Amino acid sequence: MAIDFKTFGSVVPHVARVKKPVLIRGRHGVGKSETVYQFAASVDKTMPDMYNSALPVVERRASQMTEGDLIGLPSLDGGVTKWNPPDWFKLACDKPVVLFLDEVDRATQEVRQGIFELTDSRKLNGWHLHPKTLIFAAVNGGVHGSQYQVGEMDPAELDRWTVFDVEPSVEDWLDHAKDKVHNIVWDFINQNRTHLEHKAEFEPSKVYPSRRSWFRLNECLTNAKLFEYDDSNKIASLGMIYELATAFVGTEAAVALRDHASKFERQVTVEDILVKGDFKKLDKWTINDYTAFVDKMVASGALKQDMTDDVAKNVARLFITMPSEIGMKLWNSIGKSDTGNVKNISKLNNKAYRGKTVNNHLVEIMTGKKIV
Repeated sequence: MAIDFKTFGSVVPHVARVKKPVLIRGRHGVGKSETVYQFAASVDKTMPDMYNSALPVVERRASQMTEGDLIGLPSLDGGVTKWNPPDWFKLACDKPVVLFLDEVDRATQEVRQGIFELTDSRKLNGWHLHPKTLIFAAVNGGVHGSQYQVGEMDPAELDRWTVFDVEPSVEDWLDHAKDKVHNIVWDFINQNRTHLEHKAEFEPSKVYPSRRSWFRLNECLTNAKLFEYDDSNKIASLGMIYELATAFVGTEAAVALRDHASKFERQVTVEDILVKGDFKKLDKWTINDYTAFVDKMVASGALKQDMTDDVAKNVARLFITMPSEIGMKLWNSIGKSDTGNVKNISKLNNKAYRGKTVNNHLVEIMTGKKIV
C-alpha cells in the first residue's frame, strides 16, 4: 500500500534511528530524490538527540556505476592486496552523511551485489560506514515497474531494505509548490488536478506531465516573463506558453494551461474576498470553484493569521453562502492547527450575514434542520 510524503516524513525517522536502509519506490518525477534531501536537511529537528545539524547528501547514480566505481581499486600492502575505496564511499565512512543511491534497479547485477553487502552489513570490502551515516535509495520499480526499463529486485535483495511505496497526493505538490511556482501555474494545478501527472499507461514517445516537469516548465515560463503579458502582446505570449508547455508537459495540459492563463486576470484572489469583500465574481461559481478557493486560502496561509473583524465578517459571509459541504471543508480547515487558527473560531461564531449567524448555519449543516 502506498503512502504520501507527509506520512513518509513522519515514519522514516524511526527507521533511520536504528540505521536501517530505506528504499523509496514510486513513479518518475514525483519527488523521491527531493524528499531524501529534505530529510537530510532536517535530521537535527526530527532526531535532535542524535544529530545537531543537517547531514550532507552523498548521491551516486547506481545506474551509471561499474563494479570498480563501487568497490574502488586495489593496491599492494605488505605483499597482500588492499582495496582502496572511492572518495565518496570513504567520505561516508569518515563522517556522518546520507548516502543516497539513485536508480538502484537500473544498475548492473554486479553493482547490485555490492550494494547487497552494503545494505546488509553497512560495509564494503572491509570499509565500514560511519555509525551515523544513513543509507537511502530510490527506484521506479514496484507496482509501477512494468512501465519502466528496470530490473526486478528479488525477495532476498528487498529483504535488506525498508521499502516504502510512495504515491504523493496533489496536496503534497500544492503545499510544496506554493512558494516555488508562479501563481498562475499553482492555481492551474489546483483547479485542474488531473493535469498534474499521468497515471495511466504510457504511449510510446508521447510527452506526459509529471510533478517534476511542471517545475521545469514553470522555471522556463517565469524566466521568459511570459505570464507578464498585457493587451499588446497577450496573443503572442499565450502562443509561446502553449508551445513551451507542449514540450514540457504534453499537448493536453498545454491547451488547458493556455486557456487558464488567458482567463487568469478574472480569477478571484484570497485578498479579493477576505480583505476587499468583493463577492461579485462569485455569482456564477460552481462547487468546484468554491473547493479550489478554499484550497487557495489554505495554501496562502491566510487562515492561520488572527482575523480582524472585517476579515471575519467576509469569511462568515463566504461560509454562509457557499455550498454546505464546502462550508464544512472551510470550517475544518480553520479549526485544524496545521492549516488554520482555532482562535478564529470564536471570532467567527457570532458573525452574521443577512440575519443568519455562523453558529446557526453550522448547526443547520450538521443537523439538516433549518433554524428560524
